[in-house]
Amino acid sequence: MWQTCALSLLVFTGASQFALVGALAAGGNPLTAAAGAFFLGVRNAFYGLRLSQSLALPRAVRPFAAHWVIDETTAVSLAQRGRRAARIGFTVTGLTLYLLWNLTTLLGALGAEALGDTDAWGLDVAGPAVFLALLAPMLKTAVERAVAGLAVLLGLGLLPFLPAGVPVLAAALAAPAVLYVEGRRAGGREAARRGGSGQEAKR
Repeated sequence: MWQTCALSLLVFTGASQFALVGALAAGGNPLTAAAGAFFLGVRNAFYGLRLSQSLALPRAVRPFAAHWVIDETTAVSLAQRGRRAARIGFTVTGLTLYLLWNLTTLLGALGAEALGDTDAWGLDVAGPAVFLALLAPMLKTAVERAVAGLAVLLGLGLLPFLPAGVPVLAAALAAPAVLYVEGRRAGGREAARRGGSGQEAKR
C-alpha cells in the first residue's frame, strides 16, 4: 500500500502512473515501464514552459509549483484573464486535485479488493474524457482546432507502433506542422494581394 501512496505523492500525473503500474502488472521490464511513464510525463514540461510566462512565479516557488503542472492546472490557469487570476486558478486547482488524488489513492489501496474487476468500471476512459472536456473550450480558432485534430490523428495512429508515451510526444509535432502550412498560406495570400495591388497601380 505504501508504494501506491508514495507513487501518487511523488509523481502526481495520472497517465504516467497508470502506464507504470499497468506495465509492471503485466510483467513488463521495470526500466521499460519507467521509460514509458517518463515519456508520458514529458508533456508537462511543455505545459511548464507556457505557464512560466503566464504565472511568472518567484524562483523559490517554481520547483514546488512544477509538481502541480498537469493537464487540469494548465487548462484552468490559461483560461483566466490576468496574472493574479491565473495564479489563483493554478494554486486552487493544484492543491484541490493533489489532496483529492492522494486521498482517493489511499482509499483505493485500502479497498481495492471490494471494487472487484476495475476494468468493468471503464475507469480508463475518465482521464481522456476530462482532458477533452478541458481542452474543447480552448479551441477557439480554426488553427487551434486543426492542431488538435492532427494531434489526435498522430497520437492514435502511432499508438500501436510506438512505446507508451512516445505517441504523445509525436502528437506535439502537429503544432509546428499546422503553423508551417498556415504560414505558407498567409504568405501566398499576401503575395497575391501585393500582385493585385501592383496591377491596379499600373492601370
